[in-house]
Amino acid sequence: MLASKRAYNFNAGPSALPLPVLEKAQAELVDFKGLGMSVMEISHRSKDFDAVYNQTVALLKELMGISENYEVLLLQGGASLQFAMVPINFLLPGKKASYCLTGSWSEKAFKEAKMVGEAYEAASAKDTNYTYIPALSDLKYDQSDAYLHITTNNTIFGTEWQEYPDTGNVPLIADMSSDILSRPIDVNKFSLIYAGAQKNLGPSGVTVVIVRKDLLEKANKKVLTMLSYDTHVKNGSMFNTPPTFAFYMMGLVLEWVKEQGGVDVIYKRNLEKAALIYDTIDASGGFYKGHAQPDSRSLMNITFRLGSEELEKKFLAEAKAAGFVGLNGHRSVGGCRASAYNAVPIEACQALKDFMIKFQKANG
Repeated sequence: MLASKRAYNFNAGPSALPLPVLEKAQAELVDFKGLGMSVMEISHRSKDFDAVYNQTVALLKELMGISENYEVLLLQGGASLQFAMVPINFLLPGKKASYCLTGSWSEKAFKEAKMVGEAYEAASAKDTNYTYIPALSDLKYDQSDAYLHITTNNTIFGTEWQEYPDTGNVPLIADMSSDILSRPIDVNKFSLIYAGAQKNLGPSGVTVVIVRKDLLEKANKKVLTMLSYDTHVKNGSMFNTPPTFAFYMMGLVLEWVKEQGGVDVIYKRNLEKAALIYDTIDASGGFYKGHAQPDSRSLMNITFRLGSEELEKKFLAEAKAAGFVGLNGHRSVGGCRASAYNAVPIEACQALKDFMIKFQKANG
């Protein structure tokens, strides 16, 4: 069994995994399903691994309510590869793509698109260093656009879309890497969703792509083999050797979500977890200063500053000594960040709240 004393893990990704998942993987590590081999040792072409893959995809479809109008792919390369694959496949000559800029990752996606074809800003929150999500009414895009791209949650700045645009005939494409499966969504609003697994779905190494079949029909047909979604659809995500252990671990995480009661239960818990920390920030009288505007706050990434960099360093050092991991803000912005993904238990958020109150009393 794993050690009972575990760190308060607030890492932004790779992030916390559910303890029951780790314990099950530990128990099956040497002998998977009585095969006398680890799941890492069996062929990805075998019936045993087919069962792992099929179960993982089926669970994701069930938990997210994904209809038969969509293909579900498990790929490699992270969201960073998707930044390029999306325009390579769908930004056709003579078309434009619109991007809503809400943080660093949306900027990276936008940069890749501009290398492929014509792309422009539908809206941007850069004017305040990404403290908010633009209002839906401020989105400027054309009904002839190839697609509109959004990043639903911004890990570095701690902002999250509270509602999504209705884009009519314009395909809506979303990077959901850091909030997928954290709350109920209507998948049917989107033509394509992609997400790196290392926040809420499993370990790093696998990327989920949920793509509507009618969008696939419009894809560029002259694309390098590995960069074509059609390649991976036709080969069931196994055109090349996949990260088999990551697929397996993702399946275990999805089983855990289902055992918890599904996404609705997870969402309610995430609201409670985030409220513990946000309420502490709001009640601190300015000792802790949240980065995101209240109506754009992320449930997944809670970002805040203290009065000085010296005080932040003291806070982070004392937090580390108290067993908290991953509270440093992203290296590009500094400050503090608590990433309260699905697998972070409410007890960890309560412990952080207690620590923050204690630290303020000692240093306020």
